[in-house]
Amino acid sequence: MTAESTAGPAYRRIAEALRLTVLRSPDAELRLPTEAELAEQHGVSRQTVRRAYQELVSDGLVTRTPGRGTFAARGGSQYLRRFGTVEDLLSLSIDTEMEVLTPLTRRVEIEAAGRLGLSGDAISTVSFRRLHLGVPFCVTDVYLPPEIGALIAEAPEVQRGARSSRTIIGLLDPVLPDPIGGADQTITVALADARVAAATECEPGEPMLRIDRMYRTMAGDAVELAVSRFVTSLYSYRSSLRRARS
Repeated sequence: MTAESTAGPAYRRIAEALRLTVLRSPDAELRLPTEAELAEQHGVSRQTVRRAYQELVSDGLVTRTPGRGTFAARGGSQYLRRFGTVEDLLSLSIDTEMEVLTPLTRRVEIEAAGRLGLSGDAISTVSFRRLHLGVPFCVTDVYLPPEIGALIAEAPEVQRGARSSRTIIGLLDPVLPDPIGGADQTITVALADARVAAATECEPGEPMLRIDRMYRTMAGDAVELAVSRFVTSLYSYRSSLRRARS
């Protein structure tokens, strides 16, 4: 069996392994292996490794200098990640923290309940901010059907003041009868209200990037609505668009 035939293209698997190495490393001067070293390690061509590195360069995670090598890109003020799959969102636990602002509670939220397609107006909700290297860059309000919220109601990560590396979908996915299969996403702009401004240490009325994600199970059932507001000076959102093969 060739390297290309297991779990997707080899260049993408190598890129993801390198991505985790960069994100988990505390070394500000991290030097990554050469193309020749990686090609031998993974049993692929140097062209395949070069393509993997190109992915990371385009994401702003590494820099390449002829004659010196490939290094982790450090020193930028923005939090930059690629989000193209649910796994990418789960991997927020690698290098960010979730700090609960309002613990998981049940209350009436007519708009959120309607968006989730619930028959009643009661939902379970939790609010938190996300931090990178101790700096808050996002506030998220999560809305769950009551029966879904009950599955994680006792989890220490959703209690008042809790701080952890977890994500809500990371807590939900193992306990759902049907796993999360995907998310519908809407990106708009919103102004920071007093609550969000205080939590992200920005100015009230500051324009923020708003991302709404509706998570659905493999069967298509809505299990979570997450509404996030990001500080634009601290956060970069990037996705890749590719042509489909005919």
